[in-house]
Amino acid sequence: MKKLLTLTLCSTLLAACAAPARYVDPAADDGAVTMTMDYRDFERAADDAVQDLLASGVVDNPSGERYVMVVSRITNDTMQRIDTDQLVKKIRVALLRSGKVVTTTAVGIDGAEDEMNMAARELRASDEFDQSTVQEKGTLQAPDLSLSGKIIQRNHRVEDEQQVEYYFQLSLTDLRQGFAVWENETPIIKRGPNDSVSW
Repeated sequence: MKKLLTLTLCSTLLAACAAPARYVDPAADDGAVTMTMDYRDFERAADDAVQDLLASGVVDNPSGERYVMVVSRITNDTMQRIDTDQLVKKIRVALLRSGKVVTTTAVGIDGAEDEMNMAARELRASDEFDQSTVQEKGTLQAPDLSLSGKIIQRNHRVEDEQQVEYYFQLSLTDLRQGFAVWENETPIIKRGPNDSVSW
């Protein structure tokens, strides 16, 4: 009983001495760099891609209208379980704000991103809905452009340290002709102790 009481007291004291949780301001974060990917890496890769894409001029529509883009497959070829949407969402937001591109959610590699696009159109057969408010046939727009890509990880030994390389590779395809009209690769390279975890 004495041992149990001592262990409980020690655990409580250790927990009380632990640093409290706190918010981190991403714009002013100078925290420790991890060997795994973190939000700063996605921010950097997305910003690099968007700046390069806008500077290339391929999304400057001669008609002045916005291009319609669909997101294709972004493959995760790293040792980490990551949600590639974290990268794609940042790119989509920046392109939408540029006024040059909108993203369709009506189609996608694995079906519609937002299934409500089709579900709302099924209301045409219902007497319960005012048909003047239901979406008409032929109003969805097909995409002009498709964004696809891959995130690659490579690990190397460099003297007494390990080097982890991440490559964010993106392609923008003109769906009318099937040509890749823009491609970009952003490398993010980290070097640290061999005992650091990179997955």
